[in-house]
Amino acid sequence: MKARSELAITVIGHDRPGIVADVSEALARLGANLTDSTMTRLRGHFTWTLVCGGPSAAEVEAALGPLAADGRLLATVREVGPEVEAAVAGEPYLMSVHGADRLGIVAAVTRVLAEAGGNITDLTTRLTGPLYVLVAEVDLPPGTAEAVGKRLAEVAGGLEVEVTLRPTETDVL
Repeated sequence: MKARSELAITVIGHDRPGIVADVSEALARLGANLTDSTMTRLRGHFTWTLVCGGPSAAEVEAALGPLAADGRLLATVREVGPEVEAAVAGEPYLMSVHGADRLGIVAAVTRVLAEAGGNITDLTTRLTGPLYVLVAEVDLPPGTAEAVGKRLAEVAGGLEVEVTLRPTETDVL
């Protein structure tokens, strides 16, 4: 029996209806099992990152090639190792930041998390007119949330933005 590959695929380009259907159909025809993905639009540009198991990287590249032939989409494929089950190393929190757009917001608040040993598991930013919004799911080492919250408040004050850090529930599937 042929070994199944674990692949990371990114698809980026000008947004249009049907991209998700086109890509997922091409993968399904190959027998690729889409396991994890995240997709969004960024200022009119489609972005999708996904992990799937199944065919080789070369087979997936060949199947996605026609979708990128007109130059409006870029698809990249790379083999990755299987997911390693890691022990839960932190407590889940939701951090949100909002305020007037200014250079360095993401760098400053994520540095606070990194210095505390926090791990960002999901991050979204959006600029809406003059308002900048950042929402991140983070895992913090046990017992550090209060100190991290205080440090985030200090950094937010210097940036003239508002920040909140609150505990969240873990995903239950």
